[in-house]
Amino acid sequence: MKVAVLVGAGSIGQAIIRRVAMGMHVVLADYSLANAEQAAKTLENAGYQCSTIKCDLGSKEDILNLVQFATSKGEVMYLVNAAGVSPSQAPVHHILQVDLYGTSVLLEEFGKVIAEGGSGVIISSQSGHRLPALPQEQNDALAMTPCDELLELPFLKAITDTLKAYQYSKRCNVLRVMYEATRWGRRGATINSISPGIIITPLANDELHGPRKDGYLRMIEASPARRAGTPDEVGELAEFLMSKRGRFITGADILIDGGTTASYWYGDLQYLKTTH
Repeated sequence: MKVAVLVGAGSIGQAIIRRVAMGMHVVLADYSLANAEQAAKTLENAGYQCSTIKCDLGSKEDILNLVQFATSKGEVMYLVNAAGVSPSQAPVHHILQVDLYGTSVLLEEFGKVIAEGGSGVIISSQSGHRLPALPQEQNDALAMTPCDELLELPFLKAITDTLKAYQYSKRCNVLRVMYEATRWGRRGATINSISPGIIITPLANDELHGPRKDGYLRMIEASPARRAGTPDEVGELAEFLMSKRGRFITGADILIDGGTTASYWYGDLQYLKTTH
């Protein structure tokens, strides 16, 4: 049996897995087992075979348990990581533990078991593209430092702002995907990251109606697309990357943000660079 693993059973992850995992056994892993079970019920009603497991992405032990659980179901062909915490959800140390360290461990451990012809997608964020250019030694450290030493890097330990922690985490995701692509390639597999902008999910809807809504609305209005994206649009991009048509793409990061990053650096959102 071929297996597809989804970490983070929310809207974006489900949009991807529905497109790539038909006929496979789908392993749904989430910090909330209830969320994973709810997603499993939805997918099972649409004809998918699923199993669920609780997994805290910030825990290496949980990730190792997930790898063992997934491989017990069959040959792991696909990995989708759509889990993480945002700057408004957690303190600095937790953001780094989950988004930076946990994603790095996930990439490394599944890179040891991914099947030939397999593929993975890591959901990063446009936020990583808002971090100014880093010194090469920092880029190299984020890409290649052994996972268990990552959180001891001095420049990460110096971070006190949650947004900065999130930006460094997402930059690390992209660099780590580049680094791991060479290892995944030895097994005949591809791995890429996708950096979405504002995508309409339950969390984004909360933000768009919450205290920070004005900032989100300005970003949307100033972007070339002048709208938010949808989980299905991210799903279609991931489907291409993970299909035979995308086999020549690996170690890459693709922005899907309606041009918000372009506007941030060169357009009507330049003012945000002083505050974000």
